Amino acid sequence: MSRRKFICGNWKMHKTASEAVQLVRELRQKLDGTGAQVAVAPPFTALAAVKQALQGSAIQLFGQNCHHEKQGAFTGEVSAPMLKDVGCDGVILGHSERRQYFGETDDQVAKKVRAVLAEALHPIVCVGETLQEREAGRTWEVVSRQVRGALGGLDAAALQRITLAYEPVWAIGTGRTATTAQAQEVHAQIRGLLRELGGAQVAQAVRIQYGGSVKPDNAADLLSQPDVDGALVGGASLKSSDFAAIVTAAR
Repeated sequence: MSRRKFICGNWKMHKTASEAVQLVRELRQKLDGTGAQVAVAPPFTALAAVKQALQGSAIQLFGQNCHHEKQGAFTGEVSAPMLKDVGCDGVILGHSERRQYFGETDDQVAKKVRAVLAEALHPIVCVGETLQEREAGRTWEVVSRQVRGALGGLDAAALQRITLAYEPVWAIGTGRTATTAQAQEVHAQIRGLLRELGGAQVAQAVRIQYGGSVKPDNAADLLSQPDVDGALVGGASLKSSDFAAIVTAAR
């Protein structure tokens, strides 16, 4: 069974609603009839406008984060039911910036995964090591802890509804990219862990995206690796021509 490539653009804290709509219009012109699954994750303030601009398009809409409770006294937070209501198909969870700047823990990510699955939304769960951790030879220790922390205790049916994204923190926004061999090595290890957690069928079905300075000139090489099933794209997703080129590379 071949896994359908999945490219998601994480816009982070960029684009007003009107700028976001403009970017989506450009993407729709450039991405006609591609074979890959494609999603964009604008900031919360642009979700409703982008949803409208995506009508009739196969491009999916993702949130960049959510709270694990359905509602409550959590000023400044957004819940999974709210994201579903505004038209989201899925949510990015546990991004390294959330872990680094906002102190998100594996335990919190696990709660969010369950909240997102409860709304029948598609979670992209991010894992990855820092430069310090890689240089100390702790890459797999850290990545396996994060995968187990987020997914432990979920049954095979739930696991099959999740996408994982391996994002080496030292390669995000730095211009440094993991070599294709480095990416493939960790992706293969993650697939082995999925086999342990959910069995062969889960390991075969779950897609593992690579994230970390993915650009038009390295996308084809990365995406050709047997266990790299797509990309979580940061900076390059803010330019329609760059993002379209990466989606084309995924064909």
